Amino acid sequence: MEHIPSCEVSDTILCNVFFSFFCLRQLIYHSFAQYLVAEKGYKEDLLTVTAEEWDFCSKGLVLDLEEGNFLKLAADGTILRACHGTKTMTAEMIEEVYGEKREWKHFKTINGTYARSENSGTYFPTVKQDPGRYLKSCPESLKNWIRSLKNAGKTLLLITSSHSDYCRLLCEHILGKDFEELFDIIITNALKPGFFSLTPQQRPFWTLDNDVEVDMLPGLEKAGWYSQGNWVHLYDLLKKMTEKPEPKVVYFGDSMRSDIFSARHYSNWETVLILEELEGGEVQEPDMTDFGSSLKKKGKYDSPSQENYSISRKWGSYFADCIAGSKSSQDTSCVTWCCSSIRNYSTITIPSVMAIVDLPLDYKFTRFSGISDIDGYYPQPPAILLSQSTEGAAA
Repeated sequence: MEHIPSCEVSDTILCNVFFSFFCLRQLIYHSFAQYLVAEKGYKEDLLTVTAEEWDFCSKGLVLDLEEGNFLKLAADGTILRACHGTKTMTAEMIEEVYGEKREWKHFKTINGTYARSENSGTYFPTVKQDPGRYLKSCPESLKNWIRSLKNAGKTLLLITSSHSDYCRLLCEHILGKDFEELFDIIITNALKPGFFSLTPQQRPFWTLDNDVEVDMLPGLEKAGWYSQGNWVHLYDLLKKMTEKPEPKVVYFGDSMRSDIFSARHYSNWETVLILEELEGGEVQEPDMTDFGSSLKKKGKYDSPSQENYSISRKWGSYFADCIAGSKSSQDTSCVTWCCSSIRNYSTITIPSVMAIVDLPLDYKFTRFSGISDIDGYYPQPPAILLSQSTEGAAA
């Protein structure tokens, strides 16, 4: 079985640091709701959200704008569940709109193309005014892990789509005032996925002076802090810095579209998906106690998250579901489109960086094989995928 060492094979660690946000989901909603109420005249009822309504808000959904339906898709694009607005659609209703095969006509398009901080609005000013309410400082163990990578001769980079002033605000609160010392190269306003998908001519690098873009650069000559840019010129610089013709890069990110798909598809870098759904109700039960002895040998799993990422009652598991059959047929189990994307585009998937900080730098992770749905999850796969794997083996 193929493995990936966490650092040993890598001349460069592209550490796209995962900012742990507290209550940001609520802030995102309320920022949008306040805009609709204040600027567009919507009723103030939007500002109050019930527990049932929060349960409706789930990752892994797509919105069919033509029909006004929220869709949960299988790996092949088959519609697993659907709601018209917030009203659940029955199997018969789904087939009436999308046909007996329950196919969404735009699936092939989005499946193949996955492919800034201002003071306007509510969101950014709110975070800037009280960052401690929404951001959690990284434990010292995480900062020590970053330092150990640098001491081991790895080149560390931070790439964010946020503007430089907002990046500095976040990093100083999360990593400390000396965060710049942790990274060799910092790139802000990267506007991913364009950083990976667009050409150097379309997306050149810029120098910064007091957070203002000043000079456009034909390429990168040295480490530093830059704005915008593209992965091609960055990789040319990494070749110079590492003195290797093809330095290997491990890229950490929490967005499948902007980070993982783009970094793998365009640059073919190793990718580590940080997926918060592995921290709560989706993991193997009973919790982590049965995993304790082996984890102590491999590295301590110590998640900083204070939120419980439980399974949505409305939409079910993020990773798998079943296609409800008609009265004459049985339900069919399958993985979701999101789950198949994880397997196809990430090398490994972890719940947080804290899950690996105590591992030795040459620890070998089992990577996704392209066939198995569970190999690349660390420290363990979601429970529903384990059960499906067991059922398949028994059959």
